[in-house]
Amino acid sequence: MGVSTRTSALDAVVFGVDVQSGDVRGDAPQYAVVAFDGEHIDRDVVSRRKLRRLIDREEPAMVATDNMYELAADKDALVGLLRSLPAGTKLVQVTGAERPEPLSRVAARHGVPYGKKPMKEAEAAARLAAANVGQEVTAFSDTTTVKVSRGRSTGKGGWSEDRYTRRIHGHVQNKARDVERTLDDAGLEYDADRVEKYGGLSRAVFTVRARPEDIPVSRSRSGDVRVEVERERRDHVLVGIDPGTTTAVAIVGLGGEVLDTLSTRTADTAAVVEWIVERGRPLLVAADVTPMPETVEKIRRSFDAAAWAPERDLPVDSKQHRTREVGYENDHERDAIAAALFAFDDREDQFERIARKVPPRLDRGEVTARVVAGEDSVETAIEALTDDESDEEEESEHDPRELTEEEKRIKRMEARIERLESHVDDLKETIAAKDERIEEYEAELSEARRQERREARERREVTRLERENERLERQLGEERERVDDLEGKLERLKALWKLDHSDFADVADGREDLVPVKVVEQFTKGAIEAADESYGLAPDDVVFLRDASGAGRSTAERLADREPRVVLRQGGLSEAADEVLFDRGIPVAPADDVTIQEIDDLAVARDREVGAAIEDWEDRAAERRKDRTGEMVDRLISEHRAAADGERGEGTGTGD
Repeated sequence: MGVSTRTSALDAVVFGVDVQSGDVRGDAPQYAVVAFDGEHIDRDVVSRRKLRRLIDREEPAMVATDNMYELAADKDALVGLLRSLPAGTKLVQVTGAERPEPLSRVAARHGVPYGKKPMKEAEAAARLAAANVGQEVTAFSDTTTVKVSRGRSTGKGGWSEDRYTRRIHGHVQNKARDVERTLDDAGLEYDADRVEKYGGLSRAVFTVRARPEDIPVSRSRSGDVRVEVERERRDHVLVGIDPGTTTAVAIVGLGGEVLDTLSTRTADTAAVVEWIVERGRPLLVAADVTPMPETVEKIRRSFDAAAWAPERDLPVDSKQHRTREVGYENDHERDAIAAALFAFDDREDQFERIARKVPPRLDRGEVTARVVAGEDSVETAIEALTDDESDEEEESEHDPRELTEEEKRIKRMEARIERLESHVDDLKETIAAKDERIEEYEAELSEARRQERREARERREVTRLERENERLERQLGEERERVDDLEGKLERLKALWKLDHSDFADVADGREDLVPVKVVEQFTKGAIEAADESYGLAPDDVVFLRDASGAGRSTAERLADREPRVVLRQGGLSEAADEVLFDRGIPVAPADDVTIQEIDDLAVARDREVGAAIEDWEDRAAERRKDRTGEMVDRLISEHRAAADGERGEGTGTGD
């Protein structure tokens, strides 16, 4: 049994398996089973039979264990297990090949939780296999046998009648045609071997040059027809081994041809065994010295192969002569090749006798292995491998004489038995149909569970992405606010820079006399706020109202709150606005009194002109305050006189 290095783990369900109780060589071992899909864990304790049913139903990507012989008692049982696995399911030994490490050590190295209880070991095996740890157990070539045969016997009784036999063979033939069409549609190469019987076929065997997972035909059993899909094991070979510091191995076919050689100073026994398994099934292991070295004997026992060693050590000149037509890299390979070829020479006559006796439809290598390694006779081996297709119908001679009462009674009983057997067959078909329906429901349930797991993963991923999207949107909003703030600062810096680097040609010599002028397009609250947001309105600013009309008291108060140095107006102020600005001591002057020069959205004026406009306003303001004071005095005098006249009038009236 061999193991090959895997390169990737599948994104699917993985089964981890460990013996819970009992002995795998006994009748009723119990297994701890863990199903792991990368996120969820399902646990159960099942019998061997239920474990096989679980694997068939769920079709996991891998069945993982720390020891492949916990699932099979010996090599033949392991081969049977591998044959029974679904096409897409691999058997993986997570602890390595022929010299496995302790599971605890492998789990610790890969950071996988581990416990000594069987269920914990099964979980560790599942997690390790899902993480691409371990090696796949293999024993097959890339050739698959698809066998279509009868699903029920045509023994004596009601089933031996022509109509039953003809019906069964007709169904087998129809199914074989369906399989053949499927293989043709898939473009697969195959050889077909058909056994014709009364009414159709009793069996059709298709040898397909492809792996089971690449063949669109699955195992099934329905009433009269059974379909089996099995991957073929590799061919039987002879193996020659020369052990030592440099170990050499030679693979020789049953025809005496050298198929492959290996020489290595680093590979251990396990690696050598794996190399051999990848190239065939050894039925005989040979050495060039006697007795057989212990290392060679150990490899031989691992395959249950026959042993061959010469009566005395093979001379160098004999080995050179026997390998003269074979290419090799060194003396070690020569000795391994010589051992295998001398073993072939010794057994060649036996191989030929076996080949002559083996029927064409049987595997000559399998018969040879049973004879050479199992020490069976050729006849016994053939009999064991032959599928008894004997279904010749017994023909009875009927005398034309009249039947006796006893014979008539027997005839009636036979007819009754036939009817009962026919009814039993109908009931069996009903049961088979129900069993198939149950299997379909179980398959649908398994698929629904797989779909539910996929949808759950998708929902979790969508939720994660939505949260991430919300976080990014919040971050984007914050960044936009930050950009707006920076753009405002940039605009203000731009204004200052332009002022400091003004290129007015006519004032270039007196640039230090310039002051910035902040333009407000209209004397409205909105325009004031817009100017404030654009470049800021601060105390002692020179403000230019491009259109000073229309403002009321509240608008004028909002501008006065900024405490500008002077307000240069274009157009007339309303009486209410003028009154507010005057009362608040805000100088107001016509814009025409100051030379204002604009570039883009900025404006400047000469500081001395601004100062002159302010002085002029102060003069006017003084006169206005003086006039207002005179008016107030006149009003008080008038009010006093009016009050005095009123009092005199009241006194005169009383005297009358």
